[in-house]
Amino acid sequence: MKPRILITGGSGFIGSALVEALSNVPSELVVSSRKEISDAFNVQQVTVGEINGKTDWCEVLEGCDCVIHCAARVHVMNDSASDPLALFREVNTMGTLALARQAVKAGVKRFVFLSSIKVNAETTKANSPCREEVRQAPTDPYGLSKYEAEQGLLRIAQETALEIVIIRSPLVYGPGVKGNFASMAKWVKKGTPLPLGAINNRRSLIAIDNLVSFIVHCIACNEVTNEVFLISDGEDVSTTELLKKVASAYGVKSCLLPVPVKLMGLVLELLGKGALAERLFGNLQVDCSKAYNRLGWKPVITMDEQLRQMAAMEKGGSF
Repeated sequence: MKPRILITGGSGFIGSALVEALSNVPSELVVSSRKEISDAFNVQQVTVGEINGKTDWCEVLEGCDCVIHCAARVHVMNDSASDPLALFREVNTMGTLALARQAVKAGVKRFVFLSSIKVNAETTKANSPCREEVRQAPTDPYGLSKYEAEQGLLRIAQETALEIVIIRSPLVYGPGVKGNFASMAKWVKKGTPLPLGAINNRRSLIAIDNLVSFIVHCIACNEVTNEVFLISDGEDVSTTELLKKVASAYGVKSCLLPVPVKLMGLVLELLGKGALAERLFGNLQVDCSKAYNRLGWKPVITMDEQLRQMAAMEKGGSF
């Protein structure tokens, strides 16, 4: 009998890639999304409206064996909301826990929650990667809302038969990516000179194909029950190295000027762009040994391969 799986956020970057992957394996997919899903994937699409603590999932969850919760209010730079924490909590914390409680009542067996590395940290010391344990609650509103959702889910797991799997990932990239990564790729493709040629930091990322592979692995694996996993490509890069890899994937020459990091950091601080400086120059590494050793999972694609796929898709070709 094919498992019935609910995917929330099915039209988003991660959700849409997951829908495509699971459409190729024996399963019945129910997809909650804001936008229409392609008929080619043969899924049941549902609409539940805004996601918060009052969202009614009862009919959607009927007969489901597993929930993969990708929907979230995402982290944005320079959030203009008067109370961003309240908004993040409404969707990411209360919305998640309401879905999990209704999943319990519906007899769902497993709940896979897409969290974030921001639960652990914004930055790390060089060669001191994050691990699954969280030593103190995050201060970032988005990270805190995800952390509180995690804590609530683990309490539900203790009190009920619902199996919880929590996945924390760093920045996800690949075909269809938007946001800061897409903006960066745009500048590189244009050959725009960038003062980012002398950055020697280390950052973990994860290709969308690797993240989807890990999520699919977690649907039925017995070793993931009520566990937290950090996941990445396993090949940390500096910002400078990443930009060179992007340029190579698009077949253009990188134009990176070796401006001293301290000078750029000072300028960005004066411009009120301290958060951007942290992302460009800081370290953020994750230790994936738990996922590798306990589950035997390995990345299915390299960073270079995923970037080439991303470039090929934008050019309208195939990889």
